[in-house]
Amino acid sequence: MGRADQATKVRGMFIYPTHIAAILARHPDIYRARLVIDNPGGSDQMTLNAEVRGDHSSMSEAIEVSLREITKLRGEIAFHGPGELPNDGKLIEDLRKYV
Repeated sequence: MGRADQATKVRGMFIYPTHIAAILARHPDIYRARLVIDNPGGSDQMTLNAEVRGDHSSMSEAIEVSLREITKLRGEIAFHGPGELPNDGKLIEDLRKYV
């Protein structure tokens, strides 16, 4: 049947919704976030989609550092305006496809 929660394994490390909540707690300018995991070309890639208010140009590096410290994995940050991310309660979305 599969997993009932949103936890997933990326490059041998488990990622939990509490990790995303910890990132949100460190960066109050992030209104909502969703970690998307994909595997283009066969290698896992993480992207933290973050809804922010105002200017986000100076926040990218600090959020990347928090993502790396909390999850122990590197990932990219993609910024979105308020209301652009779905409000469905998901914090982690696994889009990987295995052939």
